[in-house]
Amino acid sequence: MLAGVLFALAAGLLWGLIFVSPLLVPEYPATMLSAGRYLAFGMIALALAWHDRHRLKRLSRGDWAEAFRLTLIGNLLYYSCLAAAIQRTGAPVSTMLIGTLPVVITITSNLLYGRQEGRLAWGKLMPALLLIVVGLVCVNVAELRGAAQRIEWAGYLSGIALAIMAVICWTWYPLRNARWLRANPDKKPGTWATAQGVATLPLALMAWLLVALMMNWTMPGFALPFGPRPEVFIPLMLAIGLFCSWIGALCWNEACQRLPTVLVGPLIVFETLAGLAYTFMLRQSWPPLLTLTGIACLIIGVLIAIRIKPEPIVSPLDISP
Repeated sequence: MLAGVLFALAAGLLWGLIFVSPLLVPEYPATMLSAGRYLAFGMIALALAWHDRHRLKRLSRGDWAEAFRLTLIGNLLYYSCLAAAIQRTGAPVSTMLIGTLPVVITITSNLLYGRQEGRLAWGKLMPALLLIVVGLVCVNVAELRGAAQRIEWAGYLSGIALAIMAVICWTWYPLRNARWLRANPDKKPGTWATAQGVATLPLALMAWLLVALMMNWTMPGFALPFGPRPEVFIPLMLAIGLFCSWIGALCWNEACQRLPTVLVGPLIVFETLAGLAYTFMLRQSWPPLLTLTGIACLIIGVLIAIRIKPEPIVSPLDISP
């Protein structure tokens, strides 16, 4: 349990970087950021695959199909929606919408997978979920209060819709990924992270070519293939491809093999907290009191959730006469 929580914390600290990277290159469209990140991830994974080739050969055709599905929805589609949402609403609002994932994933996994792995009692779980919701509301209110005068509402609302789409993608991804890892304890989490990276490469390459063609048509003045600031864009994509995608996925996979699926949800809040911390560091300002109150509620809610022990569900058929 402790090792799983620490791995989840490490993944959250790394994933938090994705909330500030779109702000560093605001002139780049979200689709280009997503394709660039995962193109870098795929090339890094391809280099690592040679060293892990013997384990990768043991993956079945079904395993590779699952890796393609996970990377398409949980990588490319998720990050395209998230990056676009951040550029439209600002990092804190998008971060906090993504921050609903601990609640959404916990409820979903409790409903779908509680029978197999043990369900968290709703009576014990509800205080933790309520604290997380209160924390999310506090941070959103604080951010909207500070930005109300400069919001462009059409872009803001479209950003909210894209962030909700990102939430849907990343509700499906970690639960599906965790179930595969729990069902395949003989597979190394690092091997599975590399497999997803290899599966990402052709998808990201196709996405990059499509984005380049569309931008050449719609934005003929945009410098291709690497945009107006390649000296910033290329190192940034390599950094988040390595740290956020491969090492982050490795840490998360390690956590998923050690923890019940229903506990995976609350621990995603580490990503939210890290994203908030990095955003305020970038702004070079302290968060307001209401934001700090929300962060405290999030932390307390997670601490309560991880202390709850899953309870097995006993079917009437399991009860002997």
